[in-house]
Amino acid sequence: MAFRTSPTNLTRLIVRPTTWQSLPNNVRHYSAPMDGSIPAAKQKYIPTSGTYPKGFLVSGTHVGVKPTNKSTPDLAFLASETPCAAAAVFTKNKFQAAPVTVSREMLKRRKNTGVRSVIINSGCANAVTGKGGLEDAEKMGAEADRCFDLPSDGKGGSTIVMSTGVIGQRLPIQKILHKIPSAYDSLGSSHDHWLATARAICTTDTFPKLVSRTFSLPSSPSIEYRMAGMTKGAGMIHPNMATLLGMIVTDAPVAPSLLPSLLTNAVNKSFNSISIDGDTSTNDTVALLANGAAGGQEITSDTSVDYASFQKTLSEFATDLAKLVVRDGEGATKFVTIRVTESPSEVGARKIASTIAKSPLVKTALYGKDANWGRILCATGYSQISEPGMPETEVSEIVPEKTSVSFIPSDGSPELKLLVNGEPESVDETRAAEILEHEDLEILIKLGGGQEEAVVWTCDFSHEYVTINGDYRT
Repeated sequence: MAFRTSPTNLTRLIVRPTTWQSLPNNVRHYSAPMDGSIPAAKQKYIPTSGTYPKGFLVSGTHVGVKPTNKSTPDLAFLASETPCAAAAVFTKNKFQAAPVTVSREMLKRRKNTGVRSVIINSGCANAVTGKGGLEDAEKMGAEADRCFDLPSDGKGGSTIVMSTGVIGQRLPIQKILHKIPSAYDSLGSSHDHWLATARAICTTDTFPKLVSRTFSLPSSPSIEYRMAGMTKGAGMIHPNMATLLGMIVTDAPVAPSLLPSLLTNAVNKSFNSISIDGDTSTNDTVALLANGAAGGQEITSDTSVDYASFQKTLSEFATDLAKLVVRDGEGATKFVTIRVTESPSEVGARKIASTIAKSPLVKTALYGKDANWGRILCATGYSQISEPGMPETEVSEIVPEKTSVSFIPSDGSPELKLLVNGEPESVDETRAAEILEHEDLEILIKLGGGQEEAVVWTCDFSHEYVTINGDYRT
């Protein structure tokens, strides 16, 4: 799609970014419309119904965390009717947001037991806000806890707190605290409740990301278990557990001691395998809650068949959620799977796939529908080079004479080979252009040196990405 203005205006835009505000209608092609409506192309990702876990209630409430938000829900409340087992993974960014610190300490203090709720605000990240920010995060959790009107168990708060939005600004904490009781009173279990809650955690997202499904466990084949989850994120996405948040809940019975490993394994295959722009946020948090409301035999051993079955279900579920984040990448027009195979190690394959996913030159070529495979090879080649001043490491994954690169079309037609065992193919540019017209595309890199592989999902870079992030705060 052509850029929305002429080359002359584009030059003016680059020199004086604020002139974008004067462009006709402030049109954005690939980002959330100014009126908050969902783009027609994204409607297909929004479920019209769902099957939600027993014993969980949710709500999405309008607070107006950002003064410009006059009506959209921006406070999400998720509560369990009974105390839950819970675990979470958090960002590894050294500047960690206040809710990350508060939630991590709460789960550690409680040893992953007795958690009642999750409270999330959008519009302000409460990150790099000092002691005051920590106090605000604690107040949010305490106000949510008060809603349950239960006697203290001596273990402190029982609410996971998350925030997302602009970094470096304090929350309008009194506005939020005032609305938490209303959010509690609005809790419900309908599909509309879940959808409104998913919408409440969005920032630059163009659509709410909500998934639910049923599953069974080998020890209780007659019991229908349920899992539901929501996530948000469209930019500052290259998790290392970005503005990425996620909640996954289930009514299956799982021992609290097992949840951290189950979630970490699932996240490594899902949220830690996506990239939009290479930036890891201060706020990344993905939480898993299990209340056991559906009954059946509790999963208590990591060697049991139930554990393996639940792990598979959770990993696949988290992957589906994570892919929705990529499909909503800021300004993105393509969903790109980068698959590195025939590697001596999974770690090496993942490093290569991640490097390609972060390459601005690869991503802009994909946006321009240019089969510039040299950029893919270039990123592959430097993926394991040590940074200047850092100790050199031996690289065994990449042997140029054994490396092959192909485009795998999404329509099932034959792959387009670009490089075979280090030798360039005569590329049919017309065929390449046809493949790059598709919304979905796979880039396959074969290293020819082993049996391990890794997959990373990413998107392209468009003009719109610069526009969105150039005026994010204003």
